[in-house]
Amino acid sequence: MIRDIARVLAGNGVIVYPTDTFYGLGAKCFSQKALHRIFEIKKRPGFKGLPVLVSDLEMAKGMTAGLPPVFYALASRFWPGPLTIVLKAASHLPAELVGPGRTIGIRLPAVAWLQALIRETGVALVTTSANISGEGEIDSAQEVIRVFKGKVDLIVDGGQTPGGKPSTVIDLTGEKPILIREGVLGRKELEKFF
Repeated sequence: MIRDIARVLAGNGVIVYPTDTFYGLGAKCFSQKALHRIFEIKKRPGFKGLPVLVSDLEMAKGMTAGLPPVFYALASRFWPGPLTIVLKAASHLPAELVGPGRTIGIRLPAVAWLQALIRETGVALVTTSANISGEGEIDSAQEVIRVFKGKVDLIVDGGQTPGGKPSTVIDLTGEKPILIREGVLGRKELEKFF
């Protein structure tokens, strides 16, 4: 199954897949063709950038212009898991992938097959909620199929995802960490890092 999904991604394909929170819409992070398709499918402005999933800390390091010491403390405590860390993006990342100020959101998912898929493809996997911009996240395979059938190259049916809240997002690009979005991990759990 992982090899089949990797083949779709290698062909600049766009997939919908279950994550440790909701369903995600994704592609290989260096496929500009696939990145443009994701923006079109979601009806999302291109200037926002797209977060990525990595298979390990080394891959995360390769996506950034450097990792501050607090990154290692957060990653050792909350990765793998639903924590997206915003960092300064490496200079080789495509403009479509990075956010304002050349930043990149990175997460190491707590889903073993996703880590294996990312290792198989050899590059980070774009992750953005599988929904149309402005609409709610999707945690059911049936709803994903209803919304995305015929719009993407592959839908990975993982049944019901945990849902609830999205990943927590922390920005480490400034002098102090900033909580951008409180998600699965609450402020209480993260307080000692602020």
